[in-house]
Amino acid sequence: MEGQGAIAFPKENHSFKVYSSTQGPSAVQSIIARVLNIGMHQVEVEVGRLGGGFGGKEDQATHWAALACLGSYLSGRPVKLVLDRSDDMKMTGKRHPYEYDYKMALDHSGKILAYDITFYQNGGAAADLSPAVLSRSIFHACNTYQIKNLKITAYSCKTNLVPNTAFRGFGAPQAVFAMECVIRHAAETLGVPAYEIQRKNLIKNGETFHYGQKVEHCKLKQAWDQLEKDFSVEAIHQRVDAFNASNHLLKKGLAYVPICFGISFTKSSMNQASALVHIYFDGSIGVHTAAVEMGQGVNTKILNVVQDVFGVSRERVKIFASNTKSIANTSPTAASTGADLNGKAAQLACKKLKSSLLKLFMSLNSIPQASKKDVAFKNERIELESLGISIGWAELVHIAFEQRLSLSAHEHYKTPHLHFNPETFLGHPYAYHVYGVSLTEVRVDTVRGIFDIDGVYIIHDFGDSLNTLVDGGQLEGALMQGIGWLTMEDVVFNSEGKPLTDTLSAYKIPDLQAAPKKLVYKHLEHAYNPRGFKGSKGVGEPPLLYGIGTYLAIREAIKSFRPNISPTFDAPMTPEKILLNLYRKDSPSITPP
Repeated sequence: MEGQGAIAFPKENHSFKVYSSTQGPSAVQSIIARVLNIGMHQVEVEVGRLGGGFGGKEDQATHWAALACLGSYLSGRPVKLVLDRSDDMKMTGKRHPYEYDYKMALDHSGKILAYDITFYQNGGAAADLSPAVLSRSIFHACNTYQIKNLKITAYSCKTNLVPNTAFRGFGAPQAVFAMECVIRHAAETLGVPAYEIQRKNLIKNGETFHYGQKVEHCKLKQAWDQLEKDFSVEAIHQRVDAFNASNHLLKKGLAYVPICFGISFTKSSMNQASALVHIYFDGSIGVHTAAVEMGQGVNTKILNVVQDVFGVSRERVKIFASNTKSIANTSPTAASTGADLNGKAAQLACKKLKSSLLKLFMSLNSIPQASKKDVAFKNERIELESLGISIGWAELVHIAFEQRLSLSAHEHYKTPHLHFNPETFLGHPYAYHVYGVSLTEVRVDTVRGIFDIDGVYIIHDFGDSLNTLVDGGQLEGALMQGIGWLTMEDVVFNSEGKPLTDTLSAYKIPDLQAAPKKLVYKHLEHAYNPRGFKGSKGVGEPPLLYGIGTYLAIREAIKSFRPNISPTFDAPMTPEKILLNLYRKDSPSITPP
């Protein structure tokens, strides 16, 4: 919930230190240097942690930091600039609204033969990240489905509104929402359940995404089968049918949402990170990376990696704040890549130091080279159990210092195998994809237009999770943001473009009452990811897509009350819109989005 803010301090030799609430320290550094016409080496940007980012501080934190630093430059004094809540909500961009035109062709079995979709993105008054967001919408236009004949047209529209910007999912949620709505339109036209079309068209290993990347390690069918088995889905369907048959004013709806989300920045040069690791001569360890901690637990994951390599307690390890003086040329902590990129760089630096310490341990004890693989770093000791040789971690580190061995290592990591041609829109833009399936059960009060989420059941592809508690929190938070986005968070402007929802009393966000009464998620079984860090997968953004299920389940509940109408495809599905759909007097024909 932290707003936008920065503090700038003048230092000697016309240089500055800036504390910025940003996901992209190097972007802030670069823009300040350009504004002040100085070198980037004269600007130091530090980020201790953020009280929330969600993409809105990837680019839009930059101008507030630049303004603070400009004030410090002109006055020669420290300057602090923090927006209050109302100004923040008025002056910073939101998730891009989209409108869509579409056509879809299917055969009588429900196989999708062709899809023609046009995206109209409301970019606002300046480009910001709109083109990049729109490109990810194009990448995710088919969601989880294999479609041979495809046409995607995309426009970023300039409007007289605050520039919209990055938000968790970065264009993928808008594209997936469109696809899932079109499938409901098709299902209603064909008179079949939407899940039949969904299952029939799931993409499979060996097929090709529409941007040319081969489908590998796809777990969609496995996830769907596990969902049906682990949650007794047939019994849920029967319970919902029985409820609707016996209740007139309360109606239930069910909706499946399968997801497929690519992990990497689609601009290949951004897929890189560095780490600097110091072992101090008392045995404590300091770690510098470009990862910005914003509540997603990335520093916990990196700390776990350092512990794992050196076999030391967590008390020995400190993850320092992200600082452009320690780590230069940083990519923003975004695109669900923070742990992948920075964790791998930290691991490489730790392994370099471990190799040096291992060599020292072997020389001190005249250990033959053949026994190298049996030496273990664990429980604060380095030991070769078969020969009964052991030494404490701190003691070995001190010996290394006395022998003038380097106890610092800087390593760089870049995601391999990435390439993409923006002219042809073909290549291999993603390191891997995240898969999953959800089933959402909603109950609608047809008198009041309000709803309850009775259950959300999810099988999610975490890979081999680096930290199950952290990843579980990310899934829950992302789901709630998705629910808020599509059911209550309505951005309203007056005729002059002034935002009317500029306070938390006017702009409704999810609270405890909006949470599912039952949320059960399980890890997809046998989901080791050979292209991910230690077999894991990025988890920050993909689960937000499960929130689409609440919107679609509400539509199904409305249709149970009014079988002869097709509710409009117009998000968010607020209580007002629920009532308007429940008591429509217009034609029952399907209204396109």
